[in-house]
Amino acid sequence: MANKQIIMSKVRQVLRLHTQGKSKLNISEQLGISRNTVKKYINHFLTHKITFEELNELPDSDLDDLFGHKEPEEPNERYKQLLSFFPKVSKEIKRDGVTRQLMWNEYLRLYPNGYKHSQFFYYYDLWSGKVNSTMHIEHKAGDKMYVDYAGAKLHIVDDSTGEINNVEVFVAILGASQLTYVEACLTQQKEDFISCCENALYYFGGVPQAIVPDNLKSAVTKSDKYEPTLNETFRDFAEHYCTTILPARAYRPKDKALVEGAVKIIYTRIYANIRNQTFFSLEALNQAILIELDKHNKTPLQGRNYSRREQFEEIERTTLQPLNPYKYELKKQSIVTVLKNGHVYLGEDKHYYSVPFRHIGKKAKILYSQHQIEIYLLYERIATHKRNRNHHGYSTIEDHLASKHKFLTDWTPEKFIGWAEGIDKDVKSLIEKILEKKQHPEQAYKSCVGILSLSKKYDKTRLINACRRALEFGAYNYKMIKSILEKGLDNETTVDKSTLEIPFHDNIRGESYFE
Repeated sequence: MANKQIIMSKVRQVLRLHTQGKSKLNISEQLGISRNTVKKYINHFLTHKITFEELNELPDSDLDDLFGHKEPEEPNERYKQLLSFFPKVSKEIKRDGVTRQLMWNEYLRLYPNGYKHSQFFYYYDLWSGKVNSTMHIEHKAGDKMYVDYAGAKLHIVDDSTGEINNVEVFVAILGASQLTYVEACLTQQKEDFISCCENALYYFGGVPQAIVPDNLKSAVTKSDKYEPTLNETFRDFAEHYCTTILPARAYRPKDKALVEGAVKIIYTRIYANIRNQTFFSLEALNQAILIELDKHNKTPLQGRNYSRREQFEEIERTTLQPLNPYKYELKKQSIVTVLKNGHVYLGEDKHYYSVPFRHIGKKAKILYSQHQIEIYLLYERIATHKRNRNHHGYSTIEDHLASKHKFLTDWTPEKFIGWAEGIDKDVKSLIEKILEKKQHPEQAYKSCVGILSLSKKYDKTRLINACRRALEFGAYNYKMIKSILEKGLDNETTVDKSTLEIPFHDNIRGESYFE
């Protein structure tokens, strides 16, 4: 007993000096004990989460219950059996779904008179050199959703080839209630990652104040201890749902300990339960995951008489922000130069969108989704349009154009065809041929304006004859019509094709090309 009092008095001194801010080295030198012993007592103190004043009021017998565990001085047969089992534990717990709890159950089956739960864990930590000191975080309801990918992958089978394809497993968990969401997806790329985050929000039925991801590229483009650079698309997703992104610090596993703990649990409660099933599609795999996930969320938490689902319904559901009524549309981007006609060109759709004319010649960024186009200059949005997939078409807002360009908004194929039809059917045929050519619309419109405007300079009959001659030669352009009129070839009853001078152009092939 006297020896215990001496040991416990040392413990009190260690903890008193620690709470006074002394270093482990200083405490070790002052009390004449090893730094490892000092560290062990301090770690035990932090684990029990009580103040020094509360601890100092305890009698030595109670203090010994908290800090007096030690290895048997003379190992007995039961302890030797325990030590011989630990190497197997160390190896087996590295497997997916295998926990120390499962290994303890196996140990008791082999040695029915073996050590109980708490002693087994204590001696295993002692044997493996582990003395964990972790900071307990009190999570507020509705505050954070932690997200990560499981290290171990699941797989689906191609039913036509039998090929096995690995798939990623996304995990999200709410901090306060620990309600968990799990989904299999094809990749960790931003499209799949954002889709999984959105599905998690809909599974929870609301939006937390912040989302805490790991430092994967889909979420963070550049890590930093204080201000990491977020992936632009992921930040846009967060703004859509009015939440904040708080990336976990690199190499700080405690920042995401909750979701990493959830990953370990799903190995046992989901991976292990579906391991003997074969899935031929991602949909079938996710359906099986949801069944097991529902069981997991309804299983009582260890040492408590309620489940994650019950705790969520009671304390967290009402604290979540409402979901945006519109689902997020993933955006792509394109860097472009504003053209001289006051439009930008989106290559994917081969379509032109107007911007205010004062930005002509500047570099702009197009952000586009399935239905909307947004155009930015630096960080200012200068124009928005509905997405239009009409090739070589124009989406123009009249206020964007300079006054000298506004008349161009009236240029349409129908307008030119109607104008030509009012002159003659041959003129109409020529205009249609020009509009059918695969060229930039504005170029075709300018040719039409040039040809039709010749009716003001030349007699209408001459223009009709010139168009008829051009149709005969398969030359559909303004320069041909102008050349025929200037040389008076429209007045000839017969035309020697060999004498007709045709302007050189790669697109003018002539009649002989088709012989």
